[in-house]
This record gives sequence, C-alpha cells and structure tokens, in this order.
Amino acid sequence: MFSTPQNADDLLTQLEAAKNRFDHGHAAVIAKLIARISRLQFDNPRQVIRFHECLLFLRAFPHAASHVLRLEHLLRTFHKRIERLRSLRADTTLFDDFDTSGISGTTMQDILSFDVAQWFARRYPDDSEIAWNDYWDDYQSERNRGTTWPRFIPLLEEDANVEANIPWLRWLDAARGRQRPLAWLVSRFARLPLPSRQRAELYDSLRLPLRWKVENSSLSRTCDWRQPRQVFVHNSPLIRRSEVSLARELALPAPRLEKLSAAAGESVMNDIREVMAVRYRELYGTTLGDPRSVVRVNLGRGAVMYFWGLPPSRRLPLRAYLAGYTLKNGVPVNYIEAIGLCEWIEVGFNTFYTYRQGETAWIYAQALRCLRALAKADCISIYPYQIGQNNDEAIDSGAFWFYRKLGFRSGRADLRQLCDEEEKKIAGGVRYRTPPRTLKRLAEAHMFYQVPGTEDDQKDSGAWDNFSVRNLGLQVNRRMATRFDGDSKKIRRASTLAVTRALQIDPDGWNEDERQSLENWSLVLALIPAFGRWPDDEKHRVARMIRAKASPNETVYLRHTQKVPRLRAELLKIGSFTLK
Repeated sequence: MFSTPQNADDLLTQLEAAKNRFDHGHAAVIAKLIARISRLQFDNPRQVIRFHECLLFLRAFPHAASHVLRLEHLLRTFHKRIERLRSLRADTTLFDDFDTSGISGTTMQDILSFDVAQWFARRYPDDSEIAWNDYWDDYQSERNRGTTWPRFIPLLEEDANVEANIPWLRWLDAARGRQRPLAWLVSRFARLPLPSRQRAELYDSLRLPLRWKVENSSLSRTCDWRQPRQVFVHNSPLIRRSEVSLARELALPAPRLEKLSAAAGESVMNDIREVMAVRYRELYGTTLGDPRSVVRVNLGRGAVMYFWGLPPSRRLPLRAYLAGYTLKNGVPVNYIEAIGLCEWIEVGFNTFYTYRQGETAWIYAQALRCLRALAKADCISIYPYQIGQNNDEAIDSGAFWFYRKLGFRSGRADLRQLCDEEEKKIAGGVRYRTPPRTLKRLAEAHMFYQVPGTEDDQKDSGAWDNFSVRNLGLQVNRRMATRFDGDSKKIRRASTLAVTRALQIDPDGWNEDERQSLENWSLVLALIPAFGRWPDDEKHRVARMIRAKASPNETVYLRHTQKVPRLRAELLKIGSFTLK
C-alpha cells in the first residue's frame, strides 16, 4: 500500500481553503503550509494534482512577494513528483483529463489540426511524434490515407487502390529517408499546390493522432508563466462578483491598447498555442491568429490581456473575429473569443479551472472593456453553450447566474419569465438552488447585455435578440436551391455580378481577399430586393466596408459595418427570420 503520511489530505484541505483567504497575516499561514506539504513524498496522484493546482493558483494570486520564488522553485521541480509516481507504477491516467492535463513530466495525445501539427513539428521536433499504435485500425482513416498519401509518395496507388493489408509505414519510411515522420509528412502537405484551407482539410481528414512530451518547460501548465514587470501582491480580499458593476467598469475611460511588433506578436501566438495545447483545446483564433495584429493591455492588479485578429485569408465571411487571453502576474488564466457585426458582438470567455475562484467577474469586466475599445460594440451576447447548452460543466457551476448577476438577460421572453420566477425563489430566504433541469432550460437562448445609454438600454428585449448569422446563411442556401439548382458556383457568380453592377464598382484591381469579401457579401446583399435603389452614398459606404474586410486590421472593417444603418436594418430583418 502507499506510504503517504495520513495528514497529507488534511494539510492539502487546509491549503485549498487558505489560498482563497487574503486577510491580514494570512501570508504566514500560507508559507507554513507550503513548507510542510513540500516536504511530503506523495504516492497518490490525486494528492499530487491537488498540490499542483494550489501552487499554480498561488503563483497567479500571491499573498506575498517573498512567496513567488519559492512557488516557482516548487513548480520547476514538480516533474520529479511525476517521475516518482511513475516509478511506483501509480495510476497516471488521472493526468489525462481536461482539467488536470499538461503537468510537467507527463505525456499527452490528441488529434490536432494541420496548422497546430505543423507548429508542433517545427517548434518541438524532439518531443512530438505520430502515435502510430492508435491509428491503423480506423477504416475511414485508411481510406483517406489511400486518397491523400499518393500525392507525395510515388506509385503508392499500386497498393492503396487494390491491395489489402497495405504496409503504410514501409511506404512512409522509404519516402522520408532520415527525416522525422511528422516533420516530413506535414512538410509534404505544406508544399501541395493548394490554397491553405484545402491543404488543412486534406491533412485533417487523416485524423492523425499526435503524442508529445510535456517537459519541464513552458510547454506545460506547471511552468507556463512569464515574468511580469512587477508582481501584484494580494494582501486584501479578492474582488467578489457582487462588487463588480459592468455599468461602472464600462463607463471608465477606454484602456490603452499597445500595438506589438510582428516579432513580439509571434511570441504571443506561440505562447497561446502552448497554453491551449496542454489543455486539449483548439480555438480558431488561437490556432490561426495573425501575429501582426496583436495588442497588449495593462489593466492593473497584475492583469495583462492580449488580443488579436485573423489574417485576411482565414477570416469569417461576414463577422469580424477577435481572440485573446489574460496573464495574471504572468500566469495564463483564461482565453477569450469575440465575433461581431455592426454594434453586436458575441463573447466567449473561459477561465481555466485552476483560477475560477480568482476575481473572475472583475477580469471578465476588463475583457469587455477591452473589447468595447476594440470593437465599439454596444450589444454584448453570450452563446447558449457558455451558460449550459450541451455543457454540463457550465450547468454544474451555475454559469447562467454568473452572467445574470452581472446584468445579462435572456433573449427569449419565456426564459426571462422563468428567470424572474427563479429569482423570487432565491430571494425567499430559504436555501434554494436552481435545479439542473431548470438551468438547462435557461440555457436554451443567448443572453444579452446592453451598454447603458445606448439603443435598447432599459428594454426587456433588443434588436439582436433573434438575429443569427446562421439564418442569413440558410436564406442564401434556400435561394440557391430554388433559383440556381443548388449550384453554389452559379449563385456566387450571379450574385457577385448583380452586386458589382449595383455598386458601380470594378473589382479587377482588387486583391484576392477583397474579391473574396465581395463574393461573400454579394450572397447576402442579393437577398435585399431594393438594394440597387439605395442612395449612392450608402452604396459607397457598403463598397468601402466590403474592401475593409481584407484590411490588415479587421476591427477597421467592423467599424465600417457600424456606418451603414440601412444595411444593419436589412441584416436584422433577414437574420431574425428562422426557416422552418
């Protein structure tokens, strides 16, 4: 049996409680607990994980400056605890979960997109490899290999098209020579004479599992911190959610946005890819972010946020996209995603499990301040997934009430009524907790926050409550089915021609990304019956907006969408109608 001292669980419980207390003199309590626990030789993986999470939280929210070096030393040597567990043949599968992955000294495995796989092969060639043993039994993957690998392995069709039991590795080994399998394979895909999206789609169809070592480096949650310019010490209680007013925070002067150099931006993009990879996460904007667009915001209290957009060739057809993340005393504590059109923006905000007791509401308010400065959005909405739709974690944490207590409301009248009923029960004085089935109902629609002093402020409903870009897309596709025999090339060609004539523009001198923007927007503008009769000045604004979609900074495009009120009205009309 394991020989861990019996008081280990008690000491860890004390540390877990103490790390969230910041009253006077409590720093000494933390220091004594850390000293006692650090001397223990844990044989139980659960205890190792508990200690690890406490150390990370304390590194982000230190009680005293003198603690920081000690915490960093314990984290830098934490891989030795994993090595000991492995020598004892303890159950290390506990380190594979979403909330516990990425500890230094462990190994991770996942199916990654082409862009991330290429990044891994280039940045960590010695620590990443293809997990062949978990790959060969998938019949669909074998079919996809047979259609893709012959593009760069001559005569493979002789086997792939007609034979059974194909020796794929022998073919690959013969073709790659002394190059590493992963590096050779992704380099072949990178050189295919195809647009970047198609190359990525071909690679992704292989569903190739990759395995990588989480060494004692920033490619781990354990050692993933940057040295801040100055450590912010928490010697008083953390800011509680009840103390945060979005109206007050958003009324503050806009934060200063510091534009980074391309080299500094590339460093940020490498950092966020590490942050996401060790948590088994991929986000469109963290994978494909444009290093030339990165801005830095120093928000005080040790909080620094970074935001960036997408390169023109990888942008969404209509909406503008921003992504970001937060460092708290140099430690990454969350990621942010925002997608906007006109004055409306959908915001996804995920605080990593370890840090959810650390001023989450205040940090969220600062993220909205930054997004307001970048996007000038007045209407902020929350995806249903964020509050619990097909998301048990959000249901368990009561995410709906986190947003509701900050001032968000449901976009559906029946759910607003249900929310009112629940709030009366909560205010009744009896200890009442909204049951999961009710939280799932409340998560069936978006939530909205209208910035005070703007349109729809103080209203029970808003202009964007029923809008969805999906509705625009469905309307376009219904038109394609009824008028163009379901042929996407025909509708694109006809719509672009009609809109080009209506706008009286000549796109021959436009670059490829600008022409793609014109084609995408033409699909929507062609749904507007009277578009050709709009005043010339409004057409000129639409044309400038379309070209701005391909500008170096996509927030410029977003500002242009806010300058065409007639277009906004038409988008709301079409996008708020749901096809049955």
